[in-house]
Amino acid sequence: MSEPILYVAVTNHGFGHATRTASVVAEIQQRCPDIRVILTTTAPRWLLEAYVDGDFIHRPRAFDIGVMQSDSIQMDKPATLEKLQDIRQRANATIASEVAFLKQNRVGLILADIPPLMAPIARAAGIPCWMMSNFGWDFIYRDWGGEHDWGNDFIEIADWIAECFGQCDRLYRLPFHEPMSAFPTIVDTGLTGGNPRHTPDEMRAMLNVTAPREKTVMITFGGLGLAEIPYDGLAQFPDWQFITFGDTAPDLPNIIKIKNRRLRPVDIFGLCGRVISKPGYGTFSEVCRTNTPLVTLTRRDFAEAQVLINGVCDVVPHQVLEPDEFYSCNWEFLREDPQPPRNPGSVACNGNEAIAQDVIDYLMAGS
Repeated sequence: MSEPILYVAVTNHGFGHATRTASVVAEIQQRCPDIRVILTTTAPRWLLEAYVDGDFIHRPRAFDIGVMQSDSIQMDKPATLEKLQDIRQRANATIASEVAFLKQNRVGLILADIPPLMAPIARAAGIPCWMMSNFGWDFIYRDWGGEHDWGNDFIEIADWIAECFGQCDRLYRLPFHEPMSAFPTIVDTGLTGGNPRHTPDEMRAMLNVTAPREKTVMITFGGLGLAEIPYDGLAQFPDWQFITFGDTAPDLPNIIKIKNRRLRPVDIFGLCGRVISKPGYGTFSEVCRTNTPLVTLTRRDFAEAQVLINGVCDVVPHQVLEPDEFYSCNWEFLREDPQPPRNPGSVACNGNEAIAQDVIDYLMAGS
């Protein structure tokens, strides 16, 4: 009997795709340790290991670029376009190289989130390609089609990406999604993401948090962070406690800075009365899975953002801030109660389990 081998490819953009995919990988390994996993991503190994306890092969390689950014908000669209055009020009060589790797390693199934090239790579290798996401990169780039003199170039790229997605065998469409109409076969599934490893009381003791939950706030802006968070306003809240993974946070008595890479935001959400973030599926999914109130900034020039905000407002208590309001308000929004969820309980949280079991069933049937 041959060893079942799963090849997992993650888009080269931020940490959210890597963590939500790693959560599914962890579920696969827990249910079926016999499956060998190759994780292809430029995300750092320490991040993957924070979600995946079992062994895996880490292949640091990128097949797309996502968006070139200086932080979690500021985007460089011309540089993104230049990189995308380069990826497209080198596509045939990339496909040939990876097909050889897949065949040499006897890969039985590809799971991708959500590099477009993986679908034609899989097709050329004769291996099924399943993808998982709440949006496709064609959706992001097409939204930039009306901008500046390079708008038509983004539309051409979006069309090419849609053609790639059309070769995908199955899409697991996650909640808070755009239509994703380029995919021929769609399976709607629940939220994916990490599960807390500790109870709120355990985390409270571990971090020495003394403030009550309603006055404990997590500040998280993803792997790239945010260039200028207005921390000065926190002096108005001396009896609150703020928790952050950000390296640039000042040393204030009411700020706890997390340095332990084994701890993840989702481990801490349960003891927080609010999470302050920017729009991102990874954070939004995990606040919903832990039922944690959310404060989010808007992001007008990234098409996924409004889809995410519309979805999360149905599920958890929330506040939605314009960036200017966030930067200038001295955190006065914390004195206001979040808005109640519009449709609580409307979104399933079983994405990890559903995708993992389908992967296991397919691979074990062919082993």
